[in-house]
Amino acid sequence: MEVREVLNIAILSGEILLTSGSEIYRVEDTIDRICWAYDIKCESFVTPSGIFVSGWALNNANESVSLIKRIRNRTINLHNIEMINTFSRNLQNKTMPYDEAMKILKSIEIAPYFSFIKRLLAAGVTAFAYAVLFKGTFIDGAFAAAISMFIYLVLEKMKKADFSQYFRNFLCSFIAGLISVCAAKFIDFLNINPIIVGSIMILVPGLAITNGIRDALHGDILSSQSRVVEALIIVTSIGVGMGLALLLMKIWM
Repeated sequence: MEVREVLNIAILSGEILLTSGSEIYRVEDTIDRICWAYDIKCESFVTPSGIFVSGWALNNANESVSLIKRIRNRTINLHNIEMINTFSRNLQNKTMPYDEAMKILKSIEIAPYFSFIKRLLAAGVTAFAYAVLFKGTFIDGAFAAAISMFIYLVLEKMKKADFSQYFRNFLCSFIAGLISVCAAKFIDFLNINPIIVGSIMILVPGLAITNGIRDALHGDILSSQSRVVEALIIVTSIGVGMGLALLLMKIWM
């Protein structure tokens, strides 16, 4: 197989991992393993926003190819990460032709995600659990779940409209704050604190913070700083949105 074809397989695998929320070291390791499976030596450099790979044949160092892939969108899809891990492990045991490998990767890339209803219910369950965890009652948890499901619906609509991630988090936390304060104002037995915490928990960038720390432990300082800064900006947008909602409701009420 030609060097370019091997690198195409490796870089597409890395792209799926990176856009699915994988750690940097896992992406680089997967690219290296795929190249070695086809007797191609490579050097890869991965950041949260790009993949840089150079490869050459072990028996012909003059045949060198370099590829760059820009990454613009990232989400969380652990299922895709597991499928790519399985794919790369299978290549270690037995290589496959270029067309077959690309067909498998394309099928992973477009594999159906969890249905919207399942994701909506998951958002509600998450909010309910955190509201109860922070000493809220069953009713507080139910209100937090309803608010969380509503802002998840808003979040999905804004994603389709291609709004900035930071603006999406700001607006959703602002809406959650308004609804929470209004509910607690007109229903005396509600506890506003666990409702607020539970309702915005789906916006918190827990995976970005975790991956930033893991990247730092593996020596990927640039990627670590990038992820941590991104997480801090997201947290700030959530805090500003919630703070503005609380301030406006305090003045109004």
